[in-house]
Amino acid sequence: MTTEPGGDHPDPARSVEIELKFDVDADTPLPDWSGLPGVTSLGAGEVRDLDAVYLDTVDLALARAGYAVRRRTGGPDEGWHIKGPRDAEGGRIELQWPLGAEGTTVPDAVAAALATVAASTDYAPIARIRNQRTAYALQDADGGLVAEFVDDHVVATDERDGTRRAWREWEFELGPAAPASADTRAALFAAAEDAVRAAGGREAASASKLARALGA
Repeated sequence: MTTEPGGDHPDPARSVEIELKFDVDADTPLPDWSGLPGVTSLGAGEVRDLDAVYLDTVDLALARAGYAVRRRTGGPDEGWHIKGPRDAEGGRIELQWPLGAEGTTVPDAVAAALATVAASTDYAPIARIRNQRTAYALQDADGGLVAEFVDDHVVATDERDGTRRAWREWEFELGPAAPASADTRAALFAAAEDAVRAAGGREAASASKLARALGA
């Protein structure tokens, strides 16, 4: 069993990730966000160096069920993460625990949260994803975070066979001050998609960084 005692881990933080993903070329200019409804200012870019190791069972039980578990360092939310399947609105529930000890031994608290998904707890690294991210806060008139736009330069290694892949992508993720109504949120997403396409971005070919790292 490749788990470790999780007694020093508190209950996980819980969030819902609702985002759009886009593929872009290396030289694609950043979008113009000035026309987004409800957005009045764009924060300065914040550079984050992220390094994540993803783990799964030998038969990829988590991936097949739409889950991902990782240990990520760097950025404001470093720690152990579990991402669940997307819901009908495209959101993913994410659970987060502190980093804890060094290494990729899955803490008991994380393994326990996955007990109904994977019968085996024999987790091993399947991918390492290193990402130089620049994050921009899109804010409303009161300074609330409507969305976060990130420009990611990714280098990923498939730990199963050593295959290395590199690409650039953008993410547009709703923040706490995002519109509450479905219609207003849809209008924000539509405007974001228009801005991305005008800059030269396109719909992402893979549903997640992990899927792309594994060649899916």
